[in-house]
Amino acid sequence: MNNLRRNYMTTALVVVLFAVFLVETFMGGSESTSVLLKMGAMFNPAVVMEGQWWRLFTAQFLHIGIMHIASNAIMIYYIGQYAEPVFGHWRFLLIYLLSGVGGSLLTLAFGNDQAIRAGASTALFGLFGAMTCAGFKDKDNTLLSFLGRQAWALAVINLVLDVFMPDVDILGHVGGLITGALLAVILGDATYKGYGKGGRLLAAAGLIVYVVLILRLGMAVTV
Repeated sequence: MNNLRRNYMTTALVVVLFAVFLVETFMGGSESTSVLLKMGAMFNPAVVMEGQWWRLFTAQFLHIGIMHIASNAIMIYYIGQYAEPVFGHWRFLLIYLLSGVGGSLLTLAFGNDQAIRAGASTALFGLFGAMTCAGFKDKDNTLLSFLGRQAWALAVINLVLDVFMPDVDILGHVGGLITGALLAVILGDATYKGYGKGGRLLAAAGLIVYVVLILRLGMAVTV
């Protein structure tokens, strides 16, 4: 019970993911193209040509099949057990949600324009990136340094596996990883507060360049 109170954002996010999955199921199935499009999955032509930019945000709450949501929910719950206490509730939530958007942006710019993308793994990789930065910064903290190395190892292992798995949005994973890392530097965490003014400004500039450049590249779609 104490663990639930300490990590209530993590618990809430997992509950929301399963609630949305149930809605998908009742609407016709989580593997139904029409259901996914109706509920906000990433589809580049809809984003660019129809102005449905909200898909960059909503796609992270949808999943395609029970194994998809089960694997993501388990990993999010696991990493949330230490990422939420490290960053604090609201920093953790902000990193999670914005990493999901950052992952979708890279998919928009370089992904297959005919593919439908969904899943919380973009946000999950953002947590990997954030924890990597936290561990790298505070090397004197043995536990935090270990958790950072573990998060980096999980990110690398999963990216390698992505290469050999069809229909996996590796671009979304990379985009989430980059966004989460930059946000961790900008926002700091509950332990060390930040990388210092220079590092935070550099990360903020990097994030702005990333968003502007990716949006510009993403405006061209193939239909």
